[in-house]
Amino acid sequence: MFVYEKKLQYPIKIKNTNPKMAKFIISQYGGPSGEAGAAMRYLSQRFSMPYEELKATLTDIGTEELAHLEMIGTIVYQLTRNMTPEQALAEGFSDYFVEHTAGIYLQDASGMPFTAATLNSKGDLFADLNEDLAAEGTTL
Repeated sequence: MFVYEKKLQYPIKIKNTNPKMAKFIISQYGGPSGEAGAAMRYLSQRFSMPYEELKATLTDIGTEELAHLEMIGTIVYQLTRNMTPEQALAEGFSDYFVEHTAGIYLQDASGMPFTAATLNSKGDLFADLNEDLAAEGTTL
């Protein structure tokens, strides 16, 4: 269990609408190496971790990734909250806009929805930690 403070770890105050940047950043939200995947990866792998200290560490990292998910979602929302349909079209965000307007949806920059198929949890200490390192190495 963890305690949730109802504030962002780092305050985010974006004033300018920028759908082009939002499209780029959305992969950090729901892409295969984004924050949703990272949280699920760590929180799933913790169950089969043979060492209590590592299990606790994976739990801590997984919950930290949830905080990152909240920050990235806030960034995407603030970049798109005042977006017009014309801006969405001009800046390459129209496909997302048609389906979600300014709602935050787990997908990557190309529009592929988040899927657990990109995650791995083998129950093997070395395989799982290598999976984590590989995924962390491909993020922004």
